[in-house]
Amino acid sequence: MSADPEKAMESHDDDHESIDEDDDEEAKDEKSVASQLLKNPAVMAALQGKLDSMVGSPSGYIESLPAVVKRRLKALKKIQLEATKIEAKFYEEIHLLECKYHNLYSPLYEKRTAITKGSYEPTDPECEWPSDEEEEDEDLSEEMKAKAKLHNDEKKKKAESAADKDTKGVPEFWLTIIKNVDMLQEMVQEHDEPALKSLEDITVAFTENPMGFTLTFHFGANEYFSNTVLTKEYSMKCEPSEDDPFAFEGPEIYKCKGCPINWKPGKNLTVKTVKKKQKHKSKGSVRTVTKTVKNDSFFNFFDPPAIPDDEADMDPDVQELLTSDFEIGHYIRERVIPRAVLFFTGEALEDDDFDEEDEDGEEEEGEDEEDEEDPDFDPAKAAAKGDKPQECKQQ
Repeated sequence: MSADPEKAMESHDDDHESIDEDDDEEAKDEKSVASQLLKNPAVMAALQGKLDSMVGSPSGYIESLPAVVKRRLKALKKIQLEATKIEAKFYEEIHLLECKYHNLYSPLYEKRTAITKGSYEPTDPECEWPSDEEEEDEDLSEEMKAKAKLHNDEKKKKAESAADKDTKGVPEFWLTIIKNVDMLQEMVQEHDEPALKSLEDITVAFTENPMGFTLTFHFGANEYFSNTVLTKEYSMKCEPSEDDPFAFEGPEIYKCKGCPINWKPGKNLTVKTVKKKQKHKSKGSVRTVTKTVKNDSFFNFFDPPAIPDDEADMDPDVQELLTSDFEIGHYIRERVIPRAVLFFTGEALEDDDFDEEDEDGEEEEGEDEEDEEDPDFDPAKAAAKGDKPQECKQQ
């Protein structure tokens, strides 16, 4: 008896449905297992390690090149080395130019110091600078401007009469700057602030040969130390390394030197005393011993760790401290000293934050444009409207 074709087809379809369901279950199980594995820290660490080892690994292409081509690459490297030497000379010239222009800046910095210390009172013309209120009044009529000016003058007189007439210069000018800059603020401990209130100026002096610069911190009389200046000297090099000449990227700080601080008795902020109990082994008696240990302080900046003759012997922790120290010294010289008033008011910090947000925003926007897909996108409707269809992305 012949089989019913319709029943046969239904049976065939049922078999396929069963297979599809089994495949779906297997796929779900595989995804579940994969998901569990990816949640395992050990597995993730192993995967990351494998990926890291693959980054930058040679593809074998250079090794596969004919000997005659490898010979030409050596010639190209010699050319590159000559270009690197010229680049080093370029940076040396830049440093000399920086030294030259620093002499032009110096009179302005000296005047800034005189104002902040209170030894010079700027004249009215020297103080002409639009305030926020005056900028907002630009669109007002002449009559309104006159009234606003009169009102502001009255407020100014009241404020001046209420203010302390003995106030000189700009109180805590440099302490405020240090506390406004993140990398400097992290160095300051609460017990440092009374001493830093006497900080009157930070200046920089450049040396041409050998290349380098010295930061000088000028202090007024205080109860902590007798020094009127504390210095931090940075030495720089501007030549390609013999071992790795192509790693050269311009002048770099390679060592720094602090200075001794003449602390007054009992006022050393870089050390602290701790009490520790000791028990006698045989007698069992207990005694209290007082020890002096190093203390966190901004003034440790003037006592950097020593650099060993062989950099290969340098402790990783010391290397990290020196790297941070070099960054701080460079930032003070390059940004803080030239733009001190803007760091005091916070405007320089706002500019830095804005630049970073701009860069991040551009990257995020680019990623969104690349990755964004509309699940409801209809190519036919888009074509009717004249829109370009989305590109098909291979899975």
